[in-house]
Formats: sequence, structure tokens, C-alpha cells
Amino acid sequence: MWLMTAKETEMAKDTDASPIKRRKFLVVVDETSECEVAIHFAARRARHTKGGLVLLAALEPGGFEHWLGVENLMKEEAREEAERILHRHAARVNEVSGLMPELEIREGTKSDIVKAMIREDPAISILVLAAGTGKEGPGPLVQMAAGGVGAGFSIPVTVVPGSLTEDEIHDLA
Repeated sequence: MWLMTAKETEMAKDTDASPIKRRKFLVVVDETSECEVAIHFAARRARHTKGGLVLLAALEPGGFEHWLGVENLMKEEAREEAERILHRHAARVNEVSGLMPELEIREGTKSDIVKAMIREDPAISILVLAAGTGKEGPGPLVQMAAGGVGAGFSIPVTVVPGSLTEDEIHDLA
């Protein structure tokens, strides 16, 4: 039988995470049609698995750092727009699933923000992305997730086709 020393016991207490009450699905929100597909899919999965949903709006850095007044005004406008978009999507989530999602607005690159949120909240356990349907390709986060070990995220990523219909989402989720 192996016994821990008092120091090892104390260290284990410090590193033990409290139990996760329910897992959360994370969706990065923007104005694309495929984003709506990802949100709808995640909302239905969260409802069916008794989970939660986090909607993230990322305010990516602009290029106006040397024009402080312009930069501040642009950040304020971007934050207001992000709030409007998040609330519109939250209403849709509630309509589709009866859930009220957590809403997050953060500044930085999408990939860095997503990684930080995953580190900060152990309940975030699935990232849901929808692949783009245009000539631009599947999208930068989907490409990053598909990049292999070290390139992606530390949690499972569900990539849904951005062209799914509402009926197809209901069948899958």
C-alpha cells in the first residue's frame, strides 16, 4: 500500500480541480451563415446532453495603434456590435434549446482567446466549429484544429458542415 506524505497530500489538494458540474460547448461567434449552423448544432447538443453553451465574440486587434483616439472609438464600436450579435444569437439559442448561454467578449486573436478560455474553465470540453462554405476554405480555426498535435486545441473539436439545414442539424444533434 502506498501512502502520501503530508506535503504530497497538500500538493494534491492544490492541483485537484473541483468536479465539473456540466460540460460546456464553446462556439466562436461571427456574422457568417456557418456560425449560425455551429450555434444551432451546439445548442441542440447541449440541450440533449444537459450541458451548457458559451458564445464567444473575439475582438481581434486592428491596425490603428498609432491613432489612439481612432483605435478607442473603433474598439468601443466593435464591442457594441459584438454585444448586439451575441444577444441575437443568445435569443436564438434560447428559442432552439431553452438554454441561456454564457456570453463572452474578449480582445485578441481567436485562437489565443479560445486556448485561454479552455485553460481557465475546465467545464469547457467541446469546441464546435462550422466549416466555411465559400472559396476561402473551411476557416482559420477549422484549419488550425486540423493541423495536428500541438497546432490545435486541448479539447475535442466538432466541425460541422456549414451548409447543414435545420432538419439535418435536428437529425444529428
